[in-house]
Amino acid sequence: MTQPLKALALVCSLKPSPAPSSSALIAQQLLDELAGHGATGELVRVVDHDVKPGVEADMGDGDAWPEIRRKIVAADILLISTPTWVGHMSSVAQRVLERLDAELSETDDEGRPAMFGKVGVTAVVGNEDGAHKITADLFQALNDTGFTVPAQGGTYWNGEAMKGGDYNDLDETPEAVASTNATLARNAVHLANLLREKQYPAS
Repeated sequence: MTQPLKALALVCSLKPSPAPSSSALIAQQLLDELAGHGATGELVRVVDHDVKPGVEADMGDGDAWPEIRRKIVAADILLISTPTWVGHMSSVAQRVLERLDAELSETDDEGRPAMFGKVGVTAVVGNEDGAHKITADLFQALNDTGFTVPAQGGTYWNGEAMKGGDYNDLDETPEAVASTNATLARNAVHLANLLREKQYPAS
């Protein structure tokens, strides 16, 4: 029997557990949507782990990235969820991208980049503008690393400009966000299944 697809959500909140996190909330919503299509999921709040700065797969003693990387390697779908800070992704998200840079030199048994065949999707939340730019930056980095981005593979929520309030303060998920979450999950699973059945050519 075919193993179910695996999804990994890397939550790039600046808040360590157990503090409430809008990035964690939308990531969990997406994992729930993915589960509805048969994909099992795991959420990792990156700031809870000592991920060293650098661009190598393992930065030495105490580096938590190798264990996170093992989870990425085992996953079919990678979600990066980040808050918006001064118009940009969080520093934690940037560090994740820097650590993923090491994958450019990793290959599978047939010489393909190691992340070929995996799907990359994104979620951005914040009470300021910047979600489109952050999504574009994440998409480019994921694609450079070897991930494939599905149609409408990014979801986001922006609060009203110049006012407070967070995504996890809302009484309910806005209809537009819920609809986008559902489309993202449906398309991500569809694409992951296609890539599992027919991997990119090695040459």
